[in-house]
Amino acid sequence: MKYLIDILTEEVRGAFASAGLDRNYGKVSVSNRPDLCEFQCNGAMAAAKKEKKNPLEIAENIAGALKSNDKFSSVEAVKPGFLNLKVSEEFLLSCLKDMDGKEKCGADEDNAKRKIMIDYGGPNVAKPLHIGHLRSAIIGEAVKRMGRFMGHDVTGDIHMGDWGLQMGLIIAELRERKPDLPYFDPAHTGDYPSEAPFTLSELEEIYPAASAKSKEDEGFKDKAMEETFKLQNGDKGNLAIWHKIMELSVADLKKNYRKLNVDFDLWKGESDADPYIRPMVERFKNEGYAYESQGALVIDVSEETDAKEIPPCMVLKSDGAALYTTTDLATLVEREKDYAPDQVIYVVDKRQSLHFTQVFRAAKKTGIVPKETSLDFLGFGTMNGRDGKPFKTREGGVMRLEVLINDVCEEMYKKMKDNDGISLSEEEMRDTAEIIALSAIKYGDLSNQASKDYVFDIDKFTSFEGNTGPYIMYTMVRIKSILRKYEEKYGDSDIDSFEMRSAGTPEEKSLMLTLSSFGNMMKSAFDELAPHRICAYIYELSNEFNRFYHETRIIAEEDKERREGWIALLIFTLKIFEYAIDVLGMKAPERM
Repeated sequence: MKYLIDILTEEVRGAFASAGLDRNYGKVSVSNRPDLCEFQCNGAMAAAKKEKKNPLEIAENIAGALKSNDKFSSVEAVKPGFLNLKVSEEFLLSCLKDMDGKEKCGADEDNAKRKIMIDYGGPNVAKPLHIGHLRSAIIGEAVKRMGRFMGHDVTGDIHMGDWGLQMGLIIAELRERKPDLPYFDPAHTGDYPSEAPFTLSELEEIYPAASAKSKEDEGFKDKAMEETFKLQNGDKGNLAIWHKIMELSVADLKKNYRKLNVDFDLWKGESDADPYIRPMVERFKNEGYAYESQGALVIDVSEETDAKEIPPCMVLKSDGAALYTTTDLATLVEREKDYAPDQVIYVVDKRQSLHFTQVFRAAKKTGIVPKETSLDFLGFGTMNGRDGKPFKTREGGVMRLEVLINDVCEEMYKKMKDNDGISLSEEEMRDTAEIIALSAIKYGDLSNQASKDYVFDIDKFTSFEGNTGPYIMYTMVRIKSILRKYEEKYGDSDIDSFEMRSAGTPEEKSLMLTLSSFGNMMKSAFDELAPHRICAYIYELSNEFNRFYHETRIIAEEDKERREGWIALLIFTLKIFEYAIDVLGMKAPERM
């Protein structure tokens, strides 16, 4: 469907064309002076410059041509040549009714559908998730949901680190601690034990211990590298241990991501790309893409237009070992073979920008992906504490993700407990605190532009005032409360059949205008991979609704038609809210 602003643009462009001017001058935008008008067009000044005419005279001619257009209630030309526009209440109402009658309010119509893969998450197995994994999970999940909402075929892949030296470190440490395990017996035949030779907590202790040992003991590091080599070359004992590590780790990862309302379609890792590496490297050599430089195998990826030097993409180290670039290129080989996506989006720390520039250019240069395939890097900034430094525990260590989630849940519960007006049971309060805490965490992250660093402030994020998740939740719960009270007072059980009516107050019209921009906002938010635009929208919608609520006696209104029209408007507002927060991976409680 056409969005309101697009329809208005077409009308104004038609007026420019009728005046003998280029119709493209008629682009309409939301007014930057809402005290004067709702929409504006500045094209008369550009047209005047080209036609060498008075801009105000052109604007007045266009305004005159639009005076009788029933889509506008007001069209005014003002110095030096602006067109100030106000949409008619009747036309605005028809747009909202059209939206209300369509699935997803028509936001996904007329879009060219694409097959998209999103690479996000990226945890290393055998290690607990920590707050460094938060942004990739939250932003990636939002982008995945945004894409699906807009009608695209979107697949999310976690891309775990499960095949490198860390596996060798764990196996080497386990061999030293438990040398009698059957996995280390070359003469062992038959099946290995069904139970893992370690618990999850033991596994989480083994890796950092082994990592620390490798930094001090070269001999142990060599053993770890040998175990890694054996694993990657099919040693059955090491593969069996690897499977046990994966079983425990993936189950724990799924549990923790579930707490964030994050899920993945594919639970693939670097190990899945390993079979593609050798033939890929051989092709690079045979087709002349790769050459040796100081013993390493590299591909030139620099371009004449580069403002700064882009180093060659290293495919193999001088000792023949693969790198992250190798694995990422091989993963693209696998994705192209299995899925042939139109677009691949990587949600990764922005400090890896150079790495992905090299990978993307190498992939295009060597034909791993077609030229028309879009490879996009969505780099995010760091989550910092109040001191402006990367977020740490009180002891100075890296905080586990589940600890952070539990801390925010507790803070939210305390704030609700301190509210004398709340009438929830203990169980309801705990459940509601968890829902609102998740909104606080997600909104606190997503409301910032992804590439920017931000300060994680629990007090601010859990506040019910200001630009926060709990404020959005409170607004939605307020709407739900009004609808319940209306049904209780008037006994209406068919409120979904009520129809919206033309705006009768400035506050009502302002709310309706904000609702009308939903589809256009969703489209631009996904096109720009910008979840923060959705946050900005629902914050504006919350403010507009609360202004309308404070100026309107909804339930006490004596005029039945007006009252029912407002209830219909509330139902539609709640629908828009629910679409938006679901895309962000949040949900609202029924009461709070």
